[in-house]
Amino acid sequence: MAARCHVLGPTDRMRYSPGSLLMIVSASREARDAFAERVLEDPAPLLSLDKVRGLLAGRVAQEDVEPRAAQLLDAAVAKRLEAGQTVVIAAEGLGPEEREHFVRMAFGVKRPRHLILLDTGRDQVADDDRAALNELRRALDTGEVGAEGFQTAMRLGGASIGELLRIVFRPAPRED
Repeated sequence: MAARCHVLGPTDRMRYSPGSLLMIVSASREARDAFAERVLEDPAPLLSLDKVRGLLAGRVAQEDVEPRAAQLLDAAVAKRLEAGQTVVIAAEGLGPEEREHFVRMAFGVKRPRHLILLDTGRDQVADDDRAALNELRRALDTGEVGAEGFQTAMRLGGASIGELLRIVFRPAPRED
C-alpha cells in the first residue's frame, strides 16, 4: 500500500482530484474544525466521528454511541469512496492507526489519498499527544507518510494555516 509521497508547500488554493480521500489531522479539534469550515469549498464531503456522535445523540443509548458512530462513519466513508465521491475526514487523533484504516479503504478502491497536518501551537497540544505529533511531523517532513499510503502531504503551521484559502476537488483545467 506504500505510495510515493510528495510533500507540498503551502499555497493559497489546493486542488485535489474529485473522489479523493483527504485527511485533516491536528492536535486541536477546534483548529481542525475551524480550518475545514473555512477552506472547504464544499463542506458536504466532510465527515468526522464528532459529527456522527452528534447525529446519534439522543437516538441511541449512551453506551452504544461510540461503537455505532465508528460503524456509521466507516459505512459512509466506504460507500462514498466506492461511488467515486470525495471524502474529507477530520481525524480524531494523531496516531497512525486511524489514518491507516481510512487509507486502506481508499487504496482498495483506487482513490487518491492526501494528508494535511495542521501544526498548532504548543498550548493546543495535550502532553499525551506530543510524541505522536512529533512522530507525524518527522514522517511528513521526510515524506515517510507515503509508507502509510498517502500520495501527497502538507504541513501547515503558524501563518501558513491562514495562507490556504480554499480547497477544491475538481479536475485540473484543460490546456487547449
